Amino acid sequence: MGGWMAELNQPIRSVSGNSTPRDPSHWPFTIPAVAQLFTEPLRLTSCTVLVGDNGSGKSTITEAIAEAFGLNPEGGSTGAMHTTRRSESVLAQHLTLSRGATASRWGYFFRAETMHGLFTYLERTNVSPRLHEYSHGEAFWEIITTRCFTDNGEPKPGLYVFDEVESALSFNSSLRVLAMFTELSRAAGVQLLLATHSPVLAAIPGAKILQFDADGITSREWADLDLVIGERHFLADPWGFLRHLD
Repeated sequence: MGGWMAELNQPIRSVSGNSTPRDPSHWPFTIPAVAQLFTEPLRLTSCTVLVGDNGSGKSTITEAIAEAFGLNPEGGSTGAMHTTRRSESVLAQHLTLSRGATASRWGYFFRAETMHGLFTYLERTNVSPRLHEYSHGEAFWEIITTRCFTDNGEPKPGLYVFDEVESALSFNSSLRVLAMFTELSRAAGVQLLLATHSPVLAAIPGAKILQFDADGITSREWADLDLVIGERHFLADPWGFLRHLD
């Protein structure tokens, strides 16, 4: 399945700012990447990876897209009801999603920032009663395998949004998750949206990679990403690299 037929099976085809009144002089609308949503739509593919420095807007946009889709902004599925203290921006109220007509409405949102609260909610509802007994990486793996896949091990159609989940992962665990994300991205009816600082997780084959910076949002190849170039230079000569930070 390709072209427009594939888009019909995609939970989100594009994201754009709507005409709801907003104050462009206030955060988050002052972020170049956010402002760009109101001048041109952000087109998503079956796997879209957002990268950029802290403050570039990638998590702000990721969270807003998840919330606009109907996912719990603190993580979980569309049916998750937990809430602690709202820290998300108002951006979700100003977004319009173009959805695939035949796509699944199921989805799951996993944020490293609110992982503890999500695990507590899942334990209290007896959905996953032992998550706090696992390491962060093991708990994340449990979430992926039980939420993104059926009991038979088949990818479950839907939208899966991940925000900076590499904070819970070692290098070897990141490679395992990369393999899992690759499998998901190739399954019919599955869509991934990933915000990350990890060059490993950004390397999902065939992913559309968007770099966020002071100029807004631009499409990039993996090898040309600032995070990839910077890490290569650091690993080639970490001590020499550190001298430039003095």
